[in-house]
Amino acid sequence: MTGPRRLLVVEDDDDTANLLKVYFSTHNYEVQVAHNAAEALAEVQHRVPDIVLLDILLPDPEMDGYDVFRALRASPRTGYVPIVFLTGKKSQADQLAGLSMGAQDYVAKPFDLEELRLRLKNILIRTEREHLMDPRTNLPTGRLADEQIRSVSGQPSWKVLTLQIQAFQPFVDLNGFAAGDDVLKFAGQLFQDVLAEVGSPQDSIAHPANDTFIVLTAGDAPALTARLQARFNEEILVHYGFMDREQGYILIRDANGQRVQAPLMTLSVAQRPA
Repeated sequence: MTGPRRLLVVEDDDDTANLLKVYFSTHNYEVQVAHNAAEALAEVQHRVPDIVLLDILLPDPEMDGYDVFRALRASPRTGYVPIVFLTGKKSQADQLAGLSMGAQDYVAKPFDLEELRLRLKNILIRTEREHLMDPRTNLPTGRLADEQIRSVSGQPSWKVLTLQIQAFQPFVDLNGFAAGDDVLKFAGQLFQDVLAEVGSPQDSIAHPANDTFIVLTAGDAPALTARLQARFNEEILVHYGFMDREQGYILIRDANGQRVQAPLMTLSVAQRPA
């Protein structure tokens, strides 16, 4: 796993929530806390987590942890996110109910912090090994990306946007694979930020290929496209040196060893029906 993982803790008890936030923050996690169902659903629309710790007994009488789970699973944007129930409901019937819904794990309170950390770590590793998530961007890839597209296939309100980073390979040839991975991580986060900013609540994003991303949108596709391109084409320039930005190209060597110009990276977007 590379880089901090985003953990959403849905827990109404302040002491437990603070304990989890402090502990996991010291173990390479970015931790967000939601104290009720409404906060949890609002938080995932703002920024999709990599994994969720979800209490079942929440203070909202109309929506408990099971309802939050169903809402997350029903959305293309969050349907792939691993969810672990963390709750005081200890009976075997409760555990079987949680696991039968499709949760990745069920942990009863009181719990051991180190054991909980290892459970979450193993879930994330297993998800990557099954080629469900790209470790550079923490976005769905492979079979999971295909499933996202199939989930909206044939629905006239949905559009598929194919985002391709143009001139990505010349940048990698000049700067190396590590720099290329940094660009992909940057792009994945930027695209998610734009979806939260101007997309519809159900929009989702995947990373099926190296320099290619897929956005599923039920919102204003032209406006989303324009914002994606504007932000990427402006903000990608931070990955270039001053001279590269000034001249508008980089110099790389071709197959014959000759120095040739290559354009700076830009974002192209193609739209098609779902």
